[in-house]
Amino acid sequence: MTSFLSAAPSYCSRFGVAVLLVVLADFLFYGQPAGITVFLFAILIAAAVVAVHPAAFSDGRLWIKPAALLVALLPLAENVSALSVSIALAALSVFALSMSARRRGGAARIAGQIALFLLAAPVRFIHDFIRWRRTARRFGRRRIRFAAIAVWVMPLTLGAVFLALFGAANPVIEYWLSLIDLFKLLDLIQLVRIAFWLFILAGVWVFLRPRLPRFPRRIARLRSGLANAHPKANPGRHVVEEVLFGKAAILRALIVFNVLFAVQTVLDGAYLWGGIALPDGLTYAAYAHRGAYPLIVTALLAAGFVLAALRPGSATSADPLIRRLVYLWVAQNIVLVISSILRLDLYIGIYALTYWRVAAFVWMGLVAAGLALIIARIAMEKRNEWLLSANLLTLSATLYACCFINFAVLIANYNVDHSLEMTGQGTQLDTWYLRSLGPAAFPAFDRFLDHQGKTAGDPALRQLAGVRIEEDDAFRLLLQNWRAWSFRDWRLLRYLDRRGPPVVPRVSEPSLPGR
Repeated sequence: MTSFLSAAPSYCSRFGVAVLLVVLADFLFYGQPAGITVFLFAILIAAAVVAVHPAAFSDGRLWIKPAALLVALLPLAENVSALSVSIALAALSVFALSMSARRRGGAARIAGQIALFLLAAPVRFIHDFIRWRRTARRFGRRRIRFAAIAVWVMPLTLGAVFLALFGAANPVIEYWLSLIDLFKLLDLIQLVRIAFWLFILAGVWVFLRPRLPRFPRRIARLRSGLANAHPKANPGRHVVEEVLFGKAAILRALIVFNVLFAVQTVLDGAYLWGGIALPDGLTYAAYAHRGAYPLIVTALLAAGFVLAALRPGSATSADPLIRRLVYLWVAQNIVLVISSILRLDLYIGIYALTYWRVAAFVWMGLVAAGLALIIARIAMEKRNEWLLSANLLTLSATLYACCFINFAVLIANYNVDHSLEMTGQGTQLDTWYLRSLGPAAFPAFDRFLDHQGKTAGDPALRQLAGVRIEEDDAFRLLLQNWRAWSFRDWRLLRYLDRRGPPVVPRVSEPSLPGR
């Protein structure tokens, strides 16, 4: 009981910090646009995590952790998106676990800990609250409540005294205090706002008291118990596995797979790289679209087969012929991925660029990198855990870099520059999709309108120019709120200021005779 009572102030201090973060979140986010405030709030959460873990200050390398966290949070300052927020949540999770000395293992294990940490996040506050209530019933509520309340008596009392003294000494503070209207504060309490407070409270609490769920250990114990309950193996099963998935079967499978993949590689080389005419009725767009995504699935299945067939320390992994066949097969898979990228590029050249097609490019590049890492794992005789860690690091670095790439600008510029209106070939520009890209598409939109200015009498063009002006005004109005600021929007605003407001082209009136 003594240990729990000594821990009561810790619980209360963390709850007080959580309430303070809720108040700040209400000021920063409720009814406000999201921008630089997300980055600032993440910094505040990190500072709160450091404050509630004073034992971490004994570590001489403490500065490395906040520095690494700051680098991970920089995408939020560039632009607030689902990707940058996801990276920030993962980084804050690792930071909280590290400050509480609960982070373990390499990249693969850390990824699992992040997943478990975020999976248990929605119920962490409820779990701790229930635990608090159970302990209160066991040890007596009065002493625990007294410990919980007493720890705040001195700070709140002296804080009120200092605030009164400052109000008497400083007219500005006195004026601020006079503006506080308790009845007005009561009007701010709404069901939606209370739900927002509870959501923020549960969200920040998981970082202030970071814990990992215990069910993975329970699952491990359950598996161990099942293994001990059935110690005898079935000899017939091992015979079947040796026949179906043994060294001879894998050798034959690799020979068959290499032949099949060689046929596909030759066909792609002939039609995509060699420029041979396709059969009648088949266009390059159809050929490119039908093959891009199935080939990626083929490469993933091939990777899974290689990992299963060449387990570290197995007889197949030690066979030189099988290793050479695997190298050849993985190399063909990499060529197939490159062909898939070319197929997608041909398809985009006809049907324009979209977010999903950009994501497909990134995904194909990651698959190619993963296949190369498989070859490296086999050549260096590493374990599958090394391969998983290497792929996670590659994925993390790629996603982090994507946070600083303005894909909306990339898509808008490509679609405008390759449109029928700009080049005389290709497809007509989808102006609705261009507008859906948001303010980032303004420069490309302006370039399109400037190029089409010679057709000023076109009503559709005049309507587009009018919409562009309305969207420009809305964007400038949004950025008047400092909370919506981001480095990316700041750069765009500088472009808009240099260019000036858009001009709607006027319809030229026909000249009258005699004038």
